[in-house]
Amino acid sequence: MYLQRNLKKTFAEAVRQFPAVLVTGPRQSGKSTFLQHERPGAAYVTFDDPLNRDFALRDPNGFLDQFEGKPVVLDEIQYVPEILQYIKIRIDKRRIPGVWVMTGSQQFHLMKNIRETLAGRIAILELLPFSLAEIGGRRPALEQILWTGLFPEPACHPQKRDLWLKSYIQTYLERDVRQLEAVRNFRAFEMFVNLCAARHAQEFHPARLSRECGAAQPTAKAWGRVLEAGFTVIMLPPFLRNYGKRLIKSSKLYFTDPALVSYMTRQPSAEAALRGNMGGVLFEGLIVSEVWKAFCHRGLTPAAFFWRAKDGMEVDLILQAQGKFWPVEIKLTATPSSGHLAALNRFKEIAGKEAAEQGVIVCRVNTPRALPDNNLAIPWHKFSEWLEQVIA
Repeated sequence: MYLQRNLKKTFAEAVRQFPAVLVTGPRQSGKSTFLQHERPGAAYVTFDDPLNRDFALRDPNGFLDQFEGKPVVLDEIQYVPEILQYIKIRIDKRRIPGVWVMTGSQQFHLMKNIRETLAGRIAILELLPFSLAEIGGRRPALEQILWTGLFPEPACHPQKRDLWLKSYIQTYLERDVRQLEAVRNFRAFEMFVNLCAARHAQEFHPARLSRECGAAQPTAKAWGRVLEAGFTVIMLPPFLRNYGKRLIKSSKLYFTDPALVSYMTRQPSAEAALRGNMGGVLFEGLIVSEVWKAFCHRGLTPAAFFWRAKDGMEVDLILQAQGKFWPVEIKLTATPSSGHLAALNRFKEIAGKEAAEQGVIVCRVNTPRALPDNNLAIPWHKFSEWLEQVIA
């Protein structure tokens, strides 16, 4: 069964306005399935097929002539970046919206070629794994989401979880990353990725990670960029205004999908993932990822940060929307208390008129609940609805 994606509306607008549209994102996030449903009449070619790759490389004009200006989906375009210049020539001759639709998984490999060749001619969209809003009525229990994640395949077929995650991680390390100049010592890189998983929801410190995996500090920084560019992790930046004389400059690292962290940190079961030492950070990462998806699936650059005062008081998320900064705390508790409000109230007090009047705690309450000082507790499964209202 196909689940409609929130990118649908943004994609429809893009194909009406641009001659080319690129849908990028991590592997197995559903890009090909999405385009087959949203462009049902278009020709479909995947460059995962070596015969298609060879044809496009040997005879690019002959390859493109077979479509004769008809809509086409070119899947995994990063394998044949050379063809982009020939597409550019055809766009400049006949600037018809929505003819060229492409997908690409390896953003680090792809973006330079796209931006240099098709600048002003292409809309670039990002499709991440399912959001909580997209799984809607079939929403499983929280521990199941932290265990199986929200990539379409394991989310829809939980019995495939272990084998799928093992294969996904091996494919990422051994196929995608092997093509990057920044990664030469694959064993050290594998250790680096596992160390990052163990530090999920913590600040990203390349110096410390480099010592533990035996790589140079510049190499660890480059590897962090590789993980971010490949949509494996989110780097949540610190809030950059001088509220509380901030000293924190490092971003916080979150894996895009909680199942990757559960798998790499060897959680023994779904229940252990939720109730064990990693439960809080897995939950925090799920909500941060939900924010990223809400922005990206609307074609927006994520405007989200974390805030920490000089004395260590911290707000997990600061969202910039509607001309205000919205403070959001993420707590695994089902019983929010006044102690959970201190950081929200501090931020609102310091930020003054620039802060939204309402602070939010995302937690495991069953229904939205008003809290003192104009704060609100939101059930985690209702957070997407609140985001929709704030971002829209």
